[in-house]
Amino acid sequence: MLSLNNLKPDEGSRLKSKRVWRWNASWKWNFSGKWCKWQWSRSGGGMWPWFEWGQTPLFRRMPKLKWFSNHIFKKEFNVVNLSDLEILAWKWITEINKEVLLENWIIRKKWLGVKLLWSWELKSKITISLEKVSETAKAAVEKVWGSVEIITK
Repeated sequence: MLSLNNLKPDEGSRLKSKRVWRWNASWKWNFSGKWCKWQWSRSGGGMWPWFEWGQTPLFRRMPKLKWFSNHIFKKEFNVVNLSDLEILAWKWITEINKEVLLENWIIRKKWLGVKLLWSWELKSKITISLEKVSETAKAAVEKVWGSVEIITK
């Protein structure tokens, strides 16, 4: 007769549980897949991922700040020399700004600012309005009675 006190699973339908971590008494193996008495045998034990077994670590082999670049905040400019503006002065263009430089193909990238640099002495009187001007270029323009206006965005 079937009752609760004589219920058993069928033969072979259930596996016996392995006796894990019972030292040498385990039938699985000596140390149940663990190492004996070392940091690998403890939970959370082991080396950190960047450990290089006594070799000088990578972060100490790298030169300090070699690849540091603050390029996120770097502002780029189209560079224009005074010699380029002298060519425009020969075309009777005396007021120079970014639009004039774009029309005359002196600069190509219209999304960048323009910086004026000194290359030689200027002979024509011109009026310049750009984002950046070097001190020597400003002095050379003012030497021939020209004027320089710095535009801020």
